[in-house]
Amino acid sequence: MASPSSPEHDGTDDPRPAPATAWGPASGVGSLPGTDPAEAVRLVVGELPDFAHLPELPARGPGADMLGRSAALLVDVFVDLTPAGWRLVPRPGRDLQRAHEFLERDLDALHDVAGDWTGPFKVQATGPWTLAAGLERSRGDRAVVDAGARRDLAQSLAEGLRAHADAVAARLPGADVVVQLDEPSLPAVLMGGLPTASGFGKLAAVEEQVVQEELTAFLATLGRRTVVHCCAPRVPLGLLRAAGADAVSFDHGLVQDLDAVGTAVDAGTHLLLGVVPGTDQQLRAPKATATRLRAWWNELGFPAETLHAAVTLTPSCGLAGASPAYARAALAHVREAAKYLLPD
Repeated sequence: MASPSSPEHDGTDDPRPAPATAWGPASGVGSLPGTDPAEAVRLVVGELPDFAHLPELPARGPGADMLGRSAALLVDVFVDLTPAGWRLVPRPGRDLQRAHEFLERDLDALHDVAGDWTGPFKVQATGPWTLAAGLERSRGDRAVVDAGARRDLAQSLAEGLRAHADAVAARLPGADVVVQLDEPSLPAVLMGGLPTASGFGKLAAVEEQVVQEELTAFLATLGRRTVVHCCAPRVPLGLLRAAGADAVSFDHGLVQDLDAVGTAVDAGTHLLLGVVPGTDQQLRAPKATATRLRAWWNELGFPAETLHAAVTLTPSCGLAGASPAYARAALAHVREAAKYLLPD
Protein backbone atom coordinates (compact mmCIF):
# COMPACT_ATOMS: atom_id res chain seq x y z
CA MET A 1 0.00 0.00 0.00
CA ALA A 2 1.58 3.29 -1.07
CA SER A 3 1.81 6.14 1.39
CA PRO A 4 0.45 9.65 0.86
CA SER A 5 4.01 10.93 0.73
CA SER A 6 5.17 8.55 -2.01
CA PRO A 7 5.86 9.88 -5.55
CA GLU A 8 2.51 8.77 -6.91
CA HIS A 9 0.87 11.02 -4.31
CA ASP A 10 2.80 14.22 -4.95
CA GLY A 11 -0.42 15.92 -6.08
CA THR A 12 0.78 16.92 -9.55
CA ASP A 13 -1.98 14.97 -11.28
CA ASP A 14 -4.62 15.49 -8.58
CA PRO A 15 -7.41 17.94 -9.52
CA ARG A 16 -8.51 18.38 -5.89
CA PRO A 17 -8.55 22.08 -5.02
CA ALA A 18 -6.50 21.95 -1.82
CA PRO A 19 -4.03 19.71 0.02
CA ALA A 20 -5.05 17.59 2.99
CA THR A 21 -3.53 20.01 5.48
CA ALA A 22 -6.18 22.59 4.53
CA TRP A 23 -8.88 20.54 6.23
CA GLY A 24 -8.05 21.39 9.82
CA PRO A 25 -7.18 18.96 12.63
CA ALA A 26 -10.60 18.68 14.30
CA SER A 27 -14.23 19.50 13.51
CA GLY A 28 -17.80 18.60 14.38
CA VAL A 29 -20.31 16.50 12.49
CA GLY A 30 -23.21 18.98 12.55
CA SER A 31 -25.91 18.87 15.19
CA LEU A 32 -25.70 20.17 18.76
CA PRO A 33 -28.08 20.27 21.75
CA GLY A 34 -29.93 23.46 22.56
CA THR A 35 -32.01 26.01 20.68
CA ASP A 36 -29.89 29.19 20.62
CA PRO A 37 -28.03 29.54 17.28
CA ALA A 38 -25.69 32.29 18.50
CA GLU A 39 -24.64 30.22 21.51
CA ALA A 40 -24.08 27.20 19.25
CA VAL A 41 -21.87 29.19 16.86
CA ARG A 42 -19.85 30.53 19.78
CA LEU A 43 -19.32 26.97 20.97
CA VAL A 44 -18.02 25.60 17.67
CA VAL A 45 -15.74 28.52 16.81
CA GLY A 46 -14.36 28.47 20.35
CA GLU A 47 -13.73 24.73 20.59
CA LEU A 48 -12.86 24.13 16.91
CA PRO A 49 -10.71 27.15 15.98
CA ASP A 50 -9.23 25.59 12.83
CA PHE A 51 -12.28 23.93 11.22
CA ALA A 52 -15.66 24.97 12.63
CA HIS A 53 -19.08 24.32 11.11
CA LEU A 54 -22.57 25.77 10.97
CA PRO A 55 -24.40 24.06 13.86
CA GLU A 56 -27.76 22.33 13.45
CA LEU A 57 -30.20 22.50 16.37
CA PRO A 58 -32.95 19.86 15.97
CA ALA A 59 -34.31 20.59 19.47
CA ARG A 60 -36.01 23.66 18.00
CA GLY A 61 -38.59 21.32 16.48
CA PRO A 62 -39.92 20.43 13.01
CA GLY A 63 -37.99 22.26 10.32
CA ALA A 64 -34.77 22.13 12.31
CA ASP A 65 -34.56 18.33 11.98
CA MET A 66 -32.25 16.77 9.40
CA LEU A 67 -34.85 16.23 6.68
CA GLY A 68 -36.82 19.43 7.22
CA ARG A 69 -33.71 21.58 7.34
CA SER A 70 -32.41 20.17 4.07
CA ALA A 71 -35.83 20.30 2.44
CA ALA A 72 -35.72 24.05 3.10
CA LEU A 73 -32.80 24.22 0.68
CA LEU A 74 -34.81 22.76 -2.20
CA VAL A 75 -35.52 25.07 -5.13
CA ASP A 76 -39.04 24.93 -6.60
CA VAL A 77 -39.73 21.67 -4.76
CA PHE A 78 -41.89 21.80 -1.63
CA VAL A 79 -42.54 19.63 1.41
CA ASP A 80 -44.97 19.59 4.30
CA LEU A 81 -45.03 17.67 7.55
CA THR A 82 -47.58 14.88 7.95
CA PRO A 83 -48.10 12.35 10.77
CA ALA A 84 -45.95 9.94 8.73
CA GLY A 85 -43.12 12.45 8.19
CA TRP A 86 -42.10 14.92 5.50
CA ARG A 87 -43.98 14.63 2.20
CA LEU A 88 -43.55 16.27 -1.18
CA VAL A 89 -46.44 18.65 -1.89
CA PRO A 90 -47.47 21.00 -4.74
CA ARG A 91 -47.06 24.26 -2.80
CA PRO A 92 -45.23 25.47 0.32
CA GLY A 93 -46.93 25.57 3.70
CA ARG A 94 -46.29 26.68 7.27
CA ASP A 95 -43.86 23.86 8.09
CA LEU A 96 -41.57 24.75 5.22
CA GLN A 97 -41.77 28.43 6.12
CA ARG A 98 -40.62 27.56 9.65
CA ALA A 99 -37.64 25.64 8.23
CA HIS A 100 -36.67 28.65 6.11
CA GLU A 101 -36.88 30.92 9.15
CA PHE A 102 -34.57 28.64 11.13
CA LEU A 103 -31.98 28.78 8.37
CA GLU A 104 -32.15 32.57 8.20
CA ARG A 105 -31.68 32.86 11.96
CA ASP A 106 -28.67 30.57 11.76
CA LEU A 107 -27.09 32.69 9.03
CA ASP A 108 -27.71 35.87 11.01
CA ALA A 109 -26.09 34.34 14.09
CA LEU A 110 -23.16 33.14 12.02
CA HIS A 111 -22.49 36.63 10.69
CA ASP A 112 -22.84 38.24 14.10
CA VAL A 113 -20.60 35.79 15.96
CA ALA A 114 -18.08 34.55 13.40
CA GLY A 115 -17.94 37.17 10.65
CA ASP A 116 -14.14 37.41 10.89
CA TRP A 117 -13.58 33.64 10.49
CA THR A 118 -10.71 32.57 8.23
CA GLY A 119 -9.90 29.07 7.00
CA PRO A 120 -12.06 26.01 6.32
CA PHE A 121 -15.67 26.18 7.49
CA LYS A 122 -18.19 23.39 6.97
CA VAL A 123 -21.90 23.39 6.17
CA GLN A 124 -24.01 20.22 6.27
CA ALA A 125 -27.09 18.99 4.43
CA THR A 126 -28.83 15.69 3.95
CA GLY A 127 -27.39 13.96 0.91
CA PRO A 128 -29.54 13.21 -2.15
CA TRP A 129 -29.98 9.50 -1.39
CA THR A 130 -30.95 9.92 2.26
CA LEU A 131 -33.25 12.82 1.37
CA ALA A 132 -35.00 10.73 -1.30
CA ALA A 133 -35.23 7.85 1.17
CA GLY A 134 -36.81 10.07 3.82
CA LEU A 135 -39.33 12.05 1.75
CA GLU A 136 -42.65 10.57 0.71
CA ARG A 137 -44.38 11.27 -2.55
CA SER A 138 -48.06 12.25 -2.56
CA ARG A 139 -49.10 8.64 -3.13
CA GLY A 140 -47.32 7.57 0.05
CA ASP A 141 -44.23 5.76 -1.24
CA ARG A 142 -40.67 6.94 -0.79
CA ALA A 143 -39.18 9.17 -3.46
CA VAL A 144 -36.13 6.92 -3.61
CA VAL A 145 -38.06 4.29 -5.58
CA ASP A 146 -38.73 6.68 -8.48
CA ALA A 147 -35.76 7.55 -10.70
CA GLY A 148 -37.48 10.68 -11.99
CA ALA A 149 -38.33 11.91 -8.50
CA ARG A 150 -34.75 11.23 -7.39
CA ARG A 151 -33.38 13.22 -10.31
CA ASP A 152 -35.66 16.19 -9.64
CA LEU A 153 -34.81 16.16 -5.93
CA ALA A 154 -31.08 15.93 -6.59
CA GLN A 155 -31.11 18.81 -9.06
CA SER A 156 -33.18 20.96 -6.74
CA LEU A 157 -31.02 20.14 -3.71
CA ALA A 158 -27.79 20.83 -5.58
CA GLU A 159 -29.02 24.24 -6.69
CA GLY A 160 -30.20 25.14 -3.19
CA LEU A 161 -27.07 23.81 -1.51
CA ARG A 162 -24.84 25.84 -3.81
CA ALA A 163 -26.84 28.95 -2.91
CA HIS A 164 -26.63 28.09 0.79
CA ALA A 165 -22.85 27.65 0.65
CA ASP A 166 -22.59 30.97 -1.20
CA ALA A 167 -24.73 32.64 1.49
CA VAL A 168 -22.39 31.33 4.19
CA ALA A 169 -19.35 32.48 2.20
CA ALA A 170 -20.86 35.95 1.86
CA ARG A 171 -21.20 36.19 5.64
CA LEU A 172 -17.71 34.76 6.22
CA PRO A 173 -15.56 36.39 3.51
CA GLY A 174 -12.38 34.75 4.84
CA ALA A 175 -13.80 31.24 4.91
CA ASP A 176 -13.15 28.31 2.60
CA VAL A 177 -16.64 26.77 2.67
CA VAL A 178 -16.71 22.97 2.61
CA VAL A 179 -19.97 21.08 1.94
CA GLN A 180 -20.81 17.94 3.89
CA LEU A 181 -23.53 15.55 2.75
CA ASP A 182 -25.10 13.38 5.45
CA GLU A 183 -25.95 9.96 4.03
CA PRO A 184 -26.93 7.70 6.96
CA SER A 185 -29.49 5.85 4.80
CA LEU A 186 -27.06 5.00 2.02
CA PRO A 187 -26.13 1.50 3.29
CA ALA A 188 -29.83 0.62 3.61
CA VAL A 189 -30.46 1.89 0.07
CA LEU A 190 -27.71 -0.38 -1.25
CA MET A 191 -28.74 -3.43 0.78
CA GLY A 192 -32.52 -3.20 0.43
CA GLY A 193 -32.99 -2.32 4.08
CA LEU A 194 -35.44 0.58 3.80
CA PRO A 195 -38.97 -0.25 5.03
CA THR A 196 -41.95 0.27 2.76
CA ALA A 197 -44.61 2.85 3.61
CA SER A 198 -46.69 0.15 5.30
CA GLY A 199 -43.75 -0.98 7.38
CA PHE A 200 -44.41 -4.62 6.52
CA GLY A 201 -41.84 -5.00 3.79
CA LYS A 202 -38.54 -3.70 2.47
CA LEU A 203 -37.84 -1.66 -0.62
CA ALA A 204 -35.70 -3.28 -3.26
CA ALA A 205 -32.00 -2.50 -3.18
CA VAL A 206 -30.71 0.07 -5.66
CA GLU A 207 -27.79 -1.11 -7.77
CA GLU A 208 -24.43 0.18 -6.62
CA GLN A 209 -23.59 1.48 -10.09
CA VAL A 210 -26.78 3.57 -10.15
CA VAL A 211 -26.06 4.99 -6.70
CA GLN A 212 -22.49 5.83 -7.63
CA GLU A 213 -23.41 7.45 -10.95
CA GLU A 214 -26.08 9.67 -9.42
CA LEU A 215 -23.89 10.65 -6.47
CA THR A 216 -21.00 11.40 -8.82
CA ALA A 217 -23.18 13.74 -10.85
CA PHE A 218 -24.44 15.45 -7.70
CA LEU A 219 -20.99 16.05 -6.19
CA ALA A 220 -19.66 17.38 -9.48
CA THR A 221 -22.24 20.19 -9.53
CA LEU A 222 -21.47 21.64 -6.09
CA GLY A 223 -18.30 23.49 -7.02
CA ARG A 224 -16.73 23.17 -3.55
CA ARG A 225 -14.74 20.64 -1.58
CA THR A 226 -17.09 17.92 -0.39
CA VAL A 227 -17.37 15.52 2.52
CA VAL A 228 -19.78 12.59 2.61
CA HIS A 229 -20.68 11.53 6.15
CA CYS A 230 -22.20 8.20 7.12
CA CYS A 231 -22.16 6.99 10.73
CA ALA A 232 -24.14 3.81 9.97
CA PRO A 233 -22.52 0.37 9.77
CA ARG A 234 -21.19 -0.82 6.39
CA VAL A 235 -20.17 2.57 5.05
CA PRO A 236 -19.54 2.14 1.30
CA LEU A 237 -16.13 3.80 1.35
CA GLY A 238 -15.16 2.55 -2.10
CA LEU A 239 -18.34 3.94 -3.64
CA LEU A 240 -17.93 7.33 -1.96
CA ARG A 241 -14.32 7.59 -3.07
CA ALA A 242 -15.17 6.57 -6.63
CA ALA A 243 -18.03 9.09 -6.71
CA GLY A 244 -15.52 11.90 -6.19
CA ALA A 245 -15.94 12.86 -2.52
CA ASP A 246 -12.92 14.85 -1.41
CA ALA A 247 -13.34 13.45 2.10
CA VAL A 248 -15.29 10.71 3.82
CA SER A 249 -16.59 10.97 7.39
CA PHE A 250 -17.42 7.90 9.45
CA ASP A 251 -17.48 6.35 12.91
CA HIS A 252 -13.97 5.01 13.33
CA GLY A 253 -15.22 2.15 15.49
CA LEU A 254 -17.66 0.86 12.86
CA VAL A 255 -15.31 0.53 9.87
CA GLN A 256 -13.40 -2.74 9.83
CA ASP A 257 -12.44 -2.89 6.13
CA LEU A 258 -8.86 -1.66 6.32
CA ASP A 259 -8.30 -2.31 2.62
CA ALA A 260 -11.09 0.13 1.73
CA VAL A 261 -9.65 2.72 4.10
CA GLY A 262 -6.15 2.26 2.73
CA THR A 263 -7.35 2.54 -0.85
CA ALA A 264 -9.13 5.78 -0.01
CA VAL A 265 -6.01 7.23 1.62
CA ASP A 266 -3.90 6.11 -1.35
CA ALA A 267 -6.31 7.94 -3.65
CA GLY A 268 -5.87 11.17 -1.68
CA THR A 269 -9.28 11.06 0.02
CA HIS A 270 -9.21 12.88 3.34
CA LEU A 271 -10.65 11.08 6.38
CA LEU A 272 -12.89 12.64 9.01
CA LEU A 273 -12.71 10.10 11.79
CA GLY A 274 -15.43 9.88 14.44
CA VAL A 275 -13.51 9.02 17.59
CA VAL A 276 -15.84 9.90 20.49
CA PRO A 277 -19.51 8.87 20.97
CA GLY A 278 -22.32 11.22 20.02
CA THR A 279 -24.13 10.80 23.35
CA ASP A 280 -22.96 11.17 26.93
CA GLN A 281 -20.31 8.68 27.95
CA GLN A 282 -17.14 8.73 30.00
CA LEU A 283 -14.38 9.99 27.72
CA ARG A 284 -10.87 8.62 27.81
CA ALA A 285 -7.90 10.98 27.86
CA PRO A 286 -7.24 12.69 24.49
CA LYS A 287 -3.75 11.21 24.43
CA ALA A 288 -5.23 7.70 24.68
CA THR A 289 -7.43 8.40 21.65
CA ALA A 290 -4.39 9.57 19.71
CA THR A 291 -2.39 6.48 20.72
CA ARG A 292 -5.18 4.24 19.46
CA LEU A 293 -5.25 6.08 16.14
CA ARG A 294 -1.48 5.87 15.75
CA ALA A 295 -1.65 2.08 16.19
CA TRP A 296 -4.47 1.89 13.63
CA TRP A 297 -2.51 4.01 11.16
CA ASN A 298 0.51 1.74 11.60
CA GLU A 299 -1.70 -1.28 10.93
CA LEU A 300 -2.79 0.37 7.69
CA GLY A 301 0.88 0.58 6.71
CA PHE A 302 1.30 4.34 6.45
CA PRO A 303 4.16 6.38 7.95
CA ALA A 304 3.33 7.88 11.34
CA GLU A 305 4.33 11.37 10.23
CA THR A 306 1.56 11.45 7.59
CA LEU A 307 -1.32 10.77 10.00
CA HIS A 308 -2.00 14.33 11.16
CA ALA A 309 -2.38 15.64 7.61
CA ALA A 310 -4.53 12.74 6.39
CA VAL A 311 -7.24 12.89 9.06
CA THR A 312 -9.56 15.29 10.85
CA LEU A 313 -10.93 14.13 14.20
CA THR A 314 -14.66 14.50 14.95
CA PRO A 315 -17.34 13.01 17.18
CA SER A 316 -18.73 9.80 15.68
CA CYS A 317 -22.06 11.42 14.84
CA GLY A 318 -24.10 14.52 15.58
CA LEU A 319 -24.35 15.67 19.19
CA ALA A 320 -28.04 16.64 19.28
CA GLY A 321 -28.78 13.85 21.76
CA ALA A 322 -25.99 14.83 24.12
CA SER A 323 -26.07 17.12 27.12
CA PRO A 324 -24.61 20.60 26.58
CA ALA A 325 -21.70 19.80 28.91
CA TYR A 326 -20.89 16.59 27.06
CA ALA A 327 -21.12 18.29 23.65
CA ARG A 328 -18.55 20.84 24.74
CA ALA A 329 -16.33 18.12 26.20
CA ALA A 330 -16.56 16.02 23.03
CA LEU A 331 -15.48 18.93 20.83
CA ALA A 332 -12.65 19.80 23.22
CA HIS A 333 -11.58 16.14 23.19
CA VAL A 334 -11.18 15.89 19.43
CA ARG A 335 -9.33 19.21 19.36
CA GLU A 336 -6.87 18.09 22.03
CA ALA A 337 -6.48 14.54 20.66
CA ALA A 338 -5.54 15.96 17.26
CA LYS A 339 -2.57 17.76 18.83
CA TYR A 340 -1.07 14.42 19.86
CA LEU A 341 -1.09 13.29 16.21
CA LEU A 342 1.49 15.89 15.23
CA PRO A 343 4.94 14.44 14.47
CA ASP A 344 7.36 14.47 17.40
